Amino acid sequence: MQTVFKNIKGDRLIWAIAMLLAIFSFLPVYSAASNLAYTGGSGNTFAYFVKHFMHLFLGFAIMYGVHKIPYRYFRGLSMVMIPVVIVLLAVTVLQGTTVEGANASRWIKIPIVNMSFQTSTLASVVLMVYVARYLSKIKDRKVSFKETILPLWMPVFIILALILPANFSTTAIIFLMVLLLTFIGGYPIRYLLLIIGAGIMAFVFFILVAKSFPDVMPNRIDTWMSRIESFTSGEETEEDYQIENAKIAIALGQKPVGPGKSVQKNLLPQSSSDFIFAIIIEEYGLFGGLFLLALYSWLLFRIVIVSQKSDTIFGKLLVLGVGLPIVFQALINMAVAVELFPVTGQTLPLISSGGTSIWMTCMAIGIILSVSAKREEIKAKEQDGLDENPLDILSETI
Repeated sequence: MQTVFKNIKGDRLIWAIAMLLAIFSFLPVYSAASNLAYTGGSGNTFAYFVKHFMHLFLGFAIMYGVHKIPYRYFRGLSMVMIPVVIVLLAVTVLQGTTVEGANASRWIKIPIVNMSFQTSTLASVVLMVYVARYLSKIKDRKVSFKETILPLWMPVFIILALILPANFSTTAIIFLMVLLLTFIGGYPIRYLLLIIGAGIMAFVFFILVAKSFPDVMPNRIDTWMSRIESFTSGEETEEDYQIENAKIAIALGQKPVGPGKSVQKNLLPQSSSDFIFAIIIEEYGLFGGLFLLALYSWLLFRIVIVSQKSDTIFGKLLVLGVGLPIVFQALINMAVAVELFPVTGQTLPLISSGGTSIWMTCMAIGIILSVSAKREEIKAKEQDGLDENPLDILSETI
């Protein structure tokens, strides 16, 4: 164990933030999982605690392993993984999984271990690395829109088209993050406007096709529309019961009920994942909510610092590409709980239960740590060089 700690590199504050989020998650998940335990019939809440611990343990193992990989290797890995991700997404869509009559083709079963894996989360990380690689390649070079369609936008739209039928919110978030990264990377704004227009047209076309052939994607369009309509109109609908109970939990948080004593966890079906922020406020009050908000804000600050300190364009864009979606997803989850945003189904990174989301978040953080570790290595070499040169030592002293 001591050897492992000695080999930990990268930004120590990011390690600390990830650890704090993980440690803080145990009690809320253990508390909220009681609903799942009793509705599922077993009544064993400790099993969910152990499951969450194993997810986090494996997640931090992934983080540690990834942060030891020199980040320049992610350039080539992203090109190799793009076709792999497309195949996985296609398999996921074609399996046609449904939940209560609605299309929920988001997971595939991993053979042998018999575990579910949400392919869209892997696709998100891989795609952001791929986009960062391409943008670093064309940086400070004048490119035409036609030149970028095939190598940049074709993989983006293929991946988004495969995710969209089952998960609109993830598709929208990935698209927004890609647009933000391309804007930061200096991609011409006039080209971005064309891409936004093409994206809107493609989405409208998808809705028309889905409405014309409802048997292909049962209930998904109606679900999206009802969520948006109920959010904008303020009218109570059948789909509103989750957000209403989340608001009640937040209201009860004015006088925190204490760890494990949440009442609303018994009424929120996704209390340990999508709406765990509401349970945290109910049990820990405003302090719990502000504590999480401060941690994610701190993480954002460190992501920007690591990006700015990177010595390469690819390193800068890579950190922002995989780091910003983590913070953005956290803000979306919190906004849904307080009804500032329609229900999306996005989890709270490193807090909510769920293996795939934890593992991919840890992978993204591992990539960020890899970039910061390289910076530390360069700085250490520069320092060693100064120590070996007496003239430099004299210059520093004077």
